[in-house]
Amino acid sequence: MTSSSRANVASSFTVVKGAMIEETYAVFAAWDFECSKRENLDRLRHENFIGASSATWLRDVAKVLNRRFEPAGRDKPLVLLAKHGFPLDEWRPLLLWHLTRDEFLVRDFIETWLFAAYDGGTFRVRTEDVEGYLGSIARRGATTEHAWSVQTTKRVAAGLLKIAVDFGLLRGSITKEFVSFHLPEKSFLYLLHAMRDEKLAPSKVIASPEWRLFLMRPADVEHELLRLHQYRKLEYQVAGSLVQLSLPCTSTCEYAERMVA
Repeated sequence: MTSSSRANVASSFTVVKGAMIEETYAVFAAWDFECSKRENLDRLRHENFIGASSATWLRDVAKVLNRRFEPAGRDKPLVLLAKHGFPLDEWRPLLLWHLTRDEFLVRDFIETWLFAAYDGGTFRVRTEDVEGYLGSIARRGATTEHAWSVQTTKRVAAGLLKIAVDFGLLRGSITKEFVSFHLPEKSFLYLLHAMRDEKLAPSKVIASPEWRLFLMRPADVEHELLRLHQYRKLEYQVAGSLVQLSLPCTSTCEYAERMVA
């Protein structure tokens, strides 16, 4: 199945397996661009260079990474950063953005349900609350890979909340609470380049719902743009309805290379 054909497919397997932040970083740090994705993942299975605790977990890591990423294509900048030892705290939010290019359910959950709860002043969320959201995903134009049992729905709801915890949007065990999330400066600049790569106009970059992945409103984005303009990290000008945004590099790959130069 290609990425385009599964764009709105909600995968229970990948969500339940979790964010796999450290595992993904370790695999990408050892990635060989001269080999195919299959060859790299075969080497992971054979050598277990991430120190997986069991053959089953090692197999699951390889399967999820195969599903989520295209290291020779759209996800190459993310791999480059890991290979050069880019700090994990700054790399983590970039992983969330790249992961949600394929993980429809994670993207939709955070952009719509979780952000709406946050924006509405909700302080705590529970697995039971997310189960209601999962009951509505068909109305959002999504399909599941197979019919979900009640138990699967509960596991997916818990998995979505755990992913949000792993990416620093929530904290807690049974009942989750929102935390004050801050997107690092270099991560913010990277995401600006990534959105521009998608040919978004400056005004649409600011208003993009993808900032909700990081619990940011358009006003938060504009505030950070003004701050970075003040420190000459980019150029941001607004004149009426006209918005001008000039970034340091011409592409995400170029910016990733600069980040680790």
